[in-house]
Amino acid sequence: MKFDTKTVHGPERTHDNHNAVSTPIYTSTIFSFDSIEKGIAIHNEIEPGFYYGRLGNPTVEDLEKTIAFLEGGEAAVAFASGMGAISAAVLSNISKGDRVVAPASMYSTTVRLFEFLAKNFGIEVVFSDSTKTEQYIEEIGKGARLVWLETPSNPLLEISDIQAIANAAHKTGAVLAVDNTFATPFNQRPLSLGADIVIHSATKFLGGHSDVTAGLLVSSRNNVKKAREVGLKFLGASAAPQAAWLVLRGVKTLALRMERHNENAQELAKRLAEHLGAEKVFYPGLVSSINHEIAKKQMSGFGGILSLDAGDEEAAKRFVSKCRLCTFATSLGGVETLVQPVALMTHATLDSEAKKRAGIKEGLLRISVGIENIEDIWEDVYNSLQNL
Repeated sequence: MKFDTKTVHGPERTHDNHNAVSTPIYTSTIFSFDSIEKGIAIHNEIEPGFYYGRLGNPTVEDLEKTIAFLEGGEAAVAFASGMGAISAAVLSNISKGDRVVAPASMYSTTVRLFEFLAKNFGIEVVFSDSTKTEQYIEEIGKGARLVWLETPSNPLLEISDIQAIANAAHKTGAVLAVDNTFATPFNQRPLSLGADIVIHSATKFLGGHSDVTAGLLVSSRNNVKKAREVGLKFLGASAAPQAAWLVLRGVKTLALRMERHNENAQELAKRLAEHLGAEKVFYPGLVSSINHEIAKKQMSGFGGILSLDAGDEEAAKRFVSKCRLCTFATSLGGVETLVQPVALMTHATLDSEAKKRAGIKEGLLRISVGIENIEDIWEDVYNSLQNL
């Protein structure tokens, strides 16, 4: 099946759900057993089945199998948020004294998680420019237990060479985890390029409607088992069945939505580059962008997020204040176009050194380009540009 057909039909079902076409929402927190032998076997995970909602649920399982199917992974585990998935991926793969290599520029809370672990739990974390492949590989070669990538990155849309970095990580015995939130499996499948783990904030494009918080981790059965134990048993970051159902519903239209997100973002980036100068616009679909050729090689589309440098903090504020169609809000990946000043919001928690390392300037704006008509989006953005 082609990808857009896969999103509609999903993988083959292992339970019939009474032949319901839409996966039912199973709200029960406990599940009974047919026999004492069966109950003990399921509870001790010798046999498949459900026994306690925090550790497994039929609705959640359908979501896990669907995302594993779309990413080309053996298995998946769903979490209450993207940070739940990130935390489980990290904590299930490192121990005291281990070395982690991570991008200098990425989602601020992931940065802060690594900083927290380095400060409190004896983990060595090296932040390096992951767009400079040879430099990143050199850091990996010094020793690493976990290598992290976020490509395209948040908020500068930086591209890292997944395949080259995967090869380097595996030579040192490291695990490579890739946050694929911005791309989604519609545009990029890191496991096929050598990654060991794929992470999603399903709150974003997978859910797609700004109405659900969830996260997913896709990997081998063994890696998923480890992440499930840490994330669900120890941290308790389980996805609720209602949330899983909303993500499942969102995935049905993922291909259609991503086609429009890609198309709109590409056109908006092009017009902004012509208006402001290409050096002020960050989007991997622009020929002028860093590692554009790598993006072309490993992606089938460039995603629905772009950033632009408005100049300074006051200019960024004026831009946002002028917007009428574009919604001033945090997060991304919904059907509506969202805009926010990065340094003042999502990355405000980073200290000045971390912002400088990440390339976050005070006037940086991130735009999550929605599925509205591009002419309406452009009219609003153009009018806001007159305020800079």
